[in-house]
Amino acid sequence: MRTELASEPGDADRPNEDFAAVGLPASGQGGSVVVLDGVTPPKGGTGCLHSVPWFTARLGGALTELTVSLPDVPLADALSHAIARTAAAHAATCDLSHPRTPQATVVVARWDPATVEYLVLSDSALLVESPEGVVTAVLDDRLALLPRSALATDALVDATLRNKEGGFFTAAADPSVAARAVTGTLSRGKVRALAALTDGAGRWVERFGEGDWTDCFRLVRKEGPQALVDRVRALERSDAARTSLGRSKTHDDATVVYAEL
Repeated sequence: MRTELASEPGDADRPNEDFAAVGLPASGQGGSVVVLDGVTPPKGGTGCLHSVPWFTARLGGALTELTVSLPDVPLADALSHAIARTAAAHAATCDLSHPRTPQATVVVARWDPATVEYLVLSDSALLVESPEGVVTAVLDDRLALLPRSALATDALVDATLRNKEGGFFTAAADPSVAARAVTGTLSRGKVRALAALTDGAGRWVERFGEGDWTDCFRLVRKEGPQALVDRVRALERSDAARTSLGRSKTHDDATVVYAEL
């Protein structure tokens, strides 16, 4: 098995809010990939004493451990357990009911000799390549399908859409949100390689339109995850008029994990 990982903060003066890990069980059979994109809160507080990087490290660490140590537990249940464990770590000191309590998008893939399982929650992406070279993007597109008018302000999003029916869902403090994730299982023989991307890296496709998901996957396979991050950074710097970025931050944390199974 071959794995490569690249993760870079959007701003060198701020901590990287992404999390990425590859888990390999001691048995040597199978493995897992976990990628989280911490949600940067607006100014005004989150009701929590802890930073987003603290949260993503806790949640990502728990999820990586559970995907390996509990191979028979479905990924949605593993995510639910990881959310509950993380929430318990700061429930006594923080207001976990706050709409901006630390939270993250989630991508998980886990494989063994027979199957490949996947889970995607919110706007990060999982790309799956078949032995024939066909690339399939596994996406949770609920946020992308919302009308721009519904996303006009952070306050409006928090009040009407964030972790609400008819809106979109992220991993925060409620374990039940795991049941909202996009999940599935593939035959191991139908998967040659995987790539997990936070939306900061996915900008190459979704914001700048440099190619489709197949083009993106082939770039990562040929040149490596860092090459995709570098190209995104160059595109961000060249978009001085913010034609492609709109209201989005100029540079976002960008993470890519590639795994050949």
